Amino acid sequence: MSPYLKILRRISKPHWFEIMELIKCSDGLSVGQLAEAMGMSYMGVKKHCLAMQKLGYLDTWRSPKEVGRPEKLYRLTGKAAALFPGISNETCLTLLEVATQLETNGAEKLLFSFFRARTEQLAAIITGDSVQERAEKLAGARSTEGYYSRCLYSEEEGLRIEEFHNPLEPLFEKYPTLERMEVQMFERLLGARVERGVTRSAGLSRYRFDLSPR
Repeated sequence: MSPYLKILRRISKPHWFEIMELIKCSDGLSVGQLAEAMGMSYMGVKKHCLAMQKLGYLDTWRSPKEVGRPEKLYRLTGKAAALFPGISNETCLTLLEVATQLETNGAEKLLFSFFRARTEQLAAIITGDSVQERAEKLAGARSTEGYYSRCLYSEEEGLRIEEFHNPLEPLFEKYPTLERMEVQMFERLLGARVERGVTRSAGLSRYRFDLSPR
């Protein structure tokens, strides 16, 4: 049985998927925040979180507050990563290695062609009069590909796209030039300057693309 199916068997209980999805798309959530989002009782959510923590899919840390005691927040652990699988990474890496053997810089050329083709495909649906409109459509398209992508805006942090999973992460680790290719794709689709950042914690990665007018 695959690791993916083993995890599904263990967490196939009411509300567990919803809890994990809410936490996945956050910086960490308290039991109270989860209970409010799910319309459940505090003790009911706490019971689920403790059970998932015991199985190793959640852990906690204390988040400082301006006033009062630090808040206890839940986050996913690396053990839950199999629930958000990427493409067949070993196959892709092998193909890229073969491309390099056949031609100097063959892997990079192949990846460049991939991003160029993907840009052309997305250009047909990433439309709108403003950067924010286009960013919202791009985030939606990326979410269907497994990136868990959100378009967000605040006066303090500005316009940005945040992603909570990257199916191509093993390729990015092997070929760092992909980061620039991805940024260029965003810039062409959105007509904006893009600054890419990555935050890693507890074996998990969060990606942020800050957007500003050209």
